[in-house]
Formats: sequence, C-alpha cells, structure tokens
Amino acid sequence: MSKTPQNPLVDTFHRSVDYVRIAVTSQCNLRCSYCMSEGHEERSDRFSLLNKEEMITIMKVLASLGVTKVRFTGGEPLLRQDIAELVGEAKKNSSIKNVGLTTNGLLLDRFLPDLIAAGLDAINFSIDTLDRRRYHAITRRDEYLRVQKNLDKLLGTGHIAVKLNVVLMRDINSDEISRFVDFTKDHAITVRFMELQPFDDNQIWRTGRFLGADKIQELLNAHYPELQSVNGSATEYFSYTLPGHNGSIAIIPAFTRNFCSQCNKIRITSDGKIITCLYNKEGLSLLPLLRSNSGDQALANLFRTAVSQKPEDGKHSAKNAVRTSMSEIGG
Repeated sequence: MSKTPQNPLVDTFHRSVDYVRIAVTSQCNLRCSYCMSEGHEERSDRFSLLNKEEMITIMKVLASLGVTKVRFTGGEPLLRQDIAELVGEAKKNSSIKNVGLTTNGLLLDRFLPDLIAAGLDAINFSIDTLDRRRYHAITRRDEYLRVQKNLDKLLGTGHIAVKLNVVLMRDINSDEISRFVDFTKDHAITVRFMELQPFDDNQIWRTGRFLGADKIQELLNAHYPELQSVNGSATEYFSYTLPGHNGSIAIIPAFTRNFCSQCNKIRITSDGKIITCLYNKEGLSLLPLLRSNSGDQALANLFRTAVSQKPEDGKHSAKNAVRTSMSEIGG
C-alpha cells in the first residue's frame, strides 16, 4: 500500500507529473508501416529487460511520488505472459487510481478474463482499419478476423473503459472515418484519430501520408456537421460528441503537439530508462540502482532528477534526436 506522497513530482515548468507509461516489452507481433519495419532488429540482450519484480519496485516508488495513473505499453504488452500479474500489482498501490493497457488486440482473447480479474480499468485498442485486406497491408499480418472478434468481445464485457486508437493516414484509411465513428452510436467508447509520427523505421513518413489535425477536423465536419465540441483530456486536444451517440470522438495531434505545455507523463522503457519526452533520445537508466539494491530513496531521487530535465516543448528542442520506432519507447 502507498502512503500519501509528501513531495510529488513537479518539473521546472510547474507541471505535476502523475502519469507513467511502462513499456513491458519492445517486441511486437505486427509490423505496422508507421511503426516497425519487417526487418526491425529485436532486442537480444534479455538481461537488459526489466523483470516483474523490478517493475513492481518502480511502480511502488512512483506511487510514493504522487503518480496516480499507470499504462502498460510495448511493443505489444500482451506478449508478456505476466501482464495480468503486473496489472494486479499496480492496483495494490492505493494511490494509483487508474491502470490501463494499450494493445493491438491480437492476443486479447487469451488475457481478457485475467485482466478483468486483476482490476484493469482501461484499454486503448489500436486498430487502423476495418477492412481485412487493408489491415494486412498496414500490419503485414493477416490477422484482422481475430482482432475483430477480440474487439467485439471487449466491447461486450462492459467492465473496462475502451478507447480506439486510429492512426489516420492520407489515402490509406482516411476514407474510413465514418465507419469508426459508428462505434460511438451504441458503445460508450472514445474513438481517437491520431496523427502519424516520424517514428516509423524510415518507412512512410516522407511519402505524403501525413494527415494533420486540421485536415482530420475538416473530414469530420464534412461527414458530421452536427459535431459538438466538449472538453477532453490534454492529449485529446479536440474532443466531440454527436447527438444520439453514447460515445465520443477525439483528435490526437501527436505530431503537431498542441498539448506539450500540459504534459504530465513520463515513460519507462523496457530496458529500464526513464524518458520524460517522446523526443528525448537517451533518458536515465534505472538498472544500475535496481540491480545494486540501492533502495527506494535512490530510485526516487533519480526520478526527481529525470523530471527536473523534462523539456517544456520536447519536439522543438530535440532537433535531430528522433528515435527509429515507437516500439523503442512505448505508446
């Protein structure tokens, strides 16, 4: 159990940091054209990967520093056989109020009952098309039917808050907006249309597929002139509802970054680095402290050091420090 934090994490720009995304693996079972190339090199040094006990320690320390939200990411987090156990361990920290998971859904049928039993609060389900052939083209895997069944199963549970993450790309899936919005008619979910980012193993970023938030807005307004703006989270910079719909719609300006000034998160990579911004290439390593039994206070001090280095606007200060794939850092 966690005590009330005495000195919560606050960066030099007076932003409270209360949200951590933990990448439990860098491996993935898809090869999406906007993320990981077919020949992407998998990590071979297994010793460098955080084990379950180390992740539990990290979560305990962060909870003591005021972190209230944990999201497990990858790669694909359901490739970790102990993912439900990690969710359960996160829920044991009384100050952590929300535990979520970002997944492509391919293995969800194996883990959903255990995740529900562990107390998982939310799932972000990444799916960029509702067409089988197009899914194969984007992901390089013919797994759409299984993913579709798993999405239907998830929506039918009613136990977990669901958001659909859709990376919208010009002339690839931009004609499917209305098909995704239809999910919000009967389901109290959020469909989130996301900008493409340049972390794609040098695949499609320079091919004119980028569709900015302004253009996504235009497409939405063309289909749904009755859209009503509502307040969303900092990440969901543009949020809407439609009359008669149970769910909501959002646009995530993932590249144009309207929300950096409100950023409240840090990331832990699967090899134990603290990353305070997507555009922060190096990070600070937790492994030396974790594997020398340096204690919770030393870890807390390292988190404070990392947060003190969090940039005000990482994208514009990073210059050429761009990573190869989002699998290196998590969602």
